[in-house]
Amino acid sequence: MKNEKNFFREIPPLTSTDSFLVFDRVKDNFDFPIHFHPEYELNFIQNGKGVKRIVGDHIEEIEEIELVLVGPNLYHAWETHLCTEKKIHEITIQFDDKLFDENLLSRRIMRPIKEMFNRSSHGILFSKKTSQEVAKRICNLSRLDGMDYFLEILSILHDLATSRNQRILSSFTVDYEKFEVDDRMKIVYDYIQNNFSEKISLEEVSKVALMSPVSFNRFIKKRTNKTFVNYVNDVRIGYSARYLVEKDLSISEVAFRCGFNNIANFNRIFKSIKGVTPSKYREEFNGLKRIL
Repeated sequence: MKNEKNFFREIPPLTSTDSFLVFDRVKDNFDFPIHFHPEYELNFIQNGKGVKRIVGDHIEEIEEIELVLVGPNLYHAWETHLCTEKKIHEITIQFDDKLFDENLLSRRIMRPIKEMFNRSSHGILFSKKTSQEVAKRICNLSRLDGMDYFLEILSILHDLATSRNQRILSSFTVDYEKFEVDDRMKIVYDYIQNNFSEKISLEEVSKVALMSPVSFNRFIKKRTNKTFVNYVNDVRIGYSARYLVEKDLSISEVAFRCGFNNIANFNRIFKSIKGVTPSKYREEFNGLKRIL
């Protein structure tokens, strides 16, 4: 495997008021790099025979249908590899690692889900039979809303947790201490989340973090493996991707709402992070749902 510093730290468009995000799209290739994020990810693929799955130190070609649960901060990716299908159906469900707190997970009824979450630190491949049994329900998620949406995902998680023939993928787990967000990083994170639509200077964020600009630059690079400017752009592009799918706004309106004052610059940065132009990204997605 590559050095972990080469892996991309994804910032999904998931806010503290959301419960689940469901990405549903049909595609002809996979071009997102090996990446990680603190959210759990349940990934369903249909018509993907020959695609290469990478989860931690595990690498394997997938079958026609598959369903994988990836735990927080575990490196993963799917690559086109030998797949020749032009209509690969991929549905990705992401949710915060703190959505289910310890008080809830300690309840007897939640024990199977808690144990599954613990195993997901290695990545879990569910059996072909299980994938086929839940496929219709997963494909229907983007048509649901409100509490029906929330309860159906919870029900799917429970059925997966109690399913047979689960397979652990990666031989190693993640050192979670590396990803603990200290108070200072949380202050920075909250500030950028609350002000991403405005101009944010290095000097003002340094003051918020009670650090000099030079010290803050080193701090943010160490914690995120990104420069300050790149980190802010990641947050802004995360929100712009969300707005492109959820809101009936022009691309220029999305750019300005997310803190970009130059549309050409927005298009360039969006493509460098997402791999496609904003207009192409909007076309590719069939649905994106969220709980407020």
